[in-house]
Amino acid sequence: MKAKSGVLALAVVALAMLQSAAWAGYCGAARYNRCCKPKCCHTVMKTVRCVQYEKQCVTCYRTVYDRVCEDRVINVTRYVPETRQRQVCYTVCKPVWETKTRTYTVCKPVWETKTREVCYTVCKPVWETKTRTYTVCKPVWETKTREVCYTVCKPVWETKTRCYTVCKPVWETRQRNYTVCKPVWETKTREVCYTVCKPVWETKSREYTVCKPVWETKTREETYYVRKKVPYTKTIQVQGGHWETESYEVPGRCYTRRVRQPGTWKWDPCRCKCVYCPGACCVVKCQGPPRKCCKRVWVPECHTKEICCCKYVCEPRTRTCCYKVCHMVPETKTCCYKVCRMVPEQRTKTCCYKVCRMVPEQRTCCYKVCRMVPETKTCCYKVCRMVPEQCTKTCCYKVCRMVPETKTCCYKVCRMVPEQRTKTCCYKVCHMVPETKTCCYKVCRMVPEQCTKTVCYTVCKPVCEQKTIQCYRCVPRKVPYTVTRCVRRVVCKKVPVCVCCPSCN
Repeated sequence: MKAKSGVLALAVVALAMLQSAAWAGYCGAARYNRCCKPKCCHTVMKTVRCVQYEKQCVTCYRTVYDRVCEDRVINVTRYVPETRQRQVCYTVCKPVWETKTRTYTVCKPVWETKTREVCYTVCKPVWETKTRTYTVCKPVWETKTREVCYTVCKPVWETKTRCYTVCKPVWETRQRNYTVCKPVWETKTREVCYTVCKPVWETKSREYTVCKPVWETKTREETYYVRKKVPYTKTIQVQGGHWETESYEVPGRCYTRRVRQPGTWKWDPCRCKCVYCPGACCVVKCQGPPRKCCKRVWVPECHTKEICCCKYVCEPRTRTCCYKVCHMVPETKTCCYKVCRMVPEQRTKTCCYKVCRMVPEQRTCCYKVCRMVPETKTCCYKVCRMVPEQCTKTCCYKVCRMVPETKTCCYKVCRMVPEQRTKTCCYKVCHMVPETKTCCYKVCRMVPEQCTKTVCYTVCKPVCEQKTIQCYRCVPRKVPYTVTRCVRRVVCKKVPVCVCCPSCN
């Protein structure tokens, strides 16, 4: 609409210019305003170009990437343990025993039996039978059934072949010299002083206090608790939600285009008419129309739900029970006892001992050396690939419901009644009598000895094999979509123009 109004304004200006300035003709030789001849006016159709915009639907393509799973074979190194053997030399100390003799003094106890009377108190039990009632919750089981889905991996075996190298041992016999120290024993004598404790007995007396128990029966009330089942209702919050479709607007793309500015009409005296001069061209930045897109949005919701629960409440109850209290009454007694005091006494004895002197001696031993020779072998092995498989099973489970039940039990209460008794007690008194004894003992001497043993060790051997893994890659594809845009189009149309000129008569 702006382009059309611009064109009409230009036409009006051109007509005004034609009426005011078109006074001369024939290249300015005569002026019509001073001519007294009448003017002749007529209408001429002039072609005018105007710009129009129209909507056009264009199909565009965007790139979408799809995820594709592919199987890929890679090389994997696996270490296989291999057991080998080798000879190890070690030294063992072998014990050599020698017998020796020594004399020592021992105090030999001589026991003497004596008798005395002892008074003591015995508590005799007296039993009473009582009855009480209590509540027991008896479980009642119910069997229910539900279906459980589980996945089972089914093995699929594949046979493969691989080559490996085995080191074969080759043994060589060698010799070496070594030195062994041989012991040489010498006998020597020395005097040893030692102390012997001689027992000396003394008779003493002492007083001691014995607590005699006196029992007393008392009564008290005690509180015990019974569990009682109480049902109640509980309100819980359950999290949930739903999906909603939300639309949003994406702005159109920006592009540049060339636009010509509106031109002007100028009078050309050579051609005796108005000439249209087009305007200059300039670059304008434009933006395409926006497009609407949709997406799914998760809307969380919170629901309130009431469930039935059960709890156990302890209910206090009171009962009367009898118990006994013991009071200890002190009583003083006198007893005689013997005390042994050891008196030290110095003595001297002659002791024989041996001294060992090591004498070096040269020896020769033979040993084997193992050299490993590689050897190539081929073996076939199986590789297991687990394939998942969905299965369903029916599972039975039990639900326990507690049912209260009242029972009565009888129990016995013991009451202790004190009773005085007398018994004859026999005890022994020890007298230490010195006695000389001779004992034989052994002395151990360790002699080193060389031994050889076979030791097993494990070596990890690398094995190369191929393994199939799953790789994901993105594959591009074109997805068409429709875009509406405005297209600029220049339209030519006829516009009437009134032209006045002098008459030729």
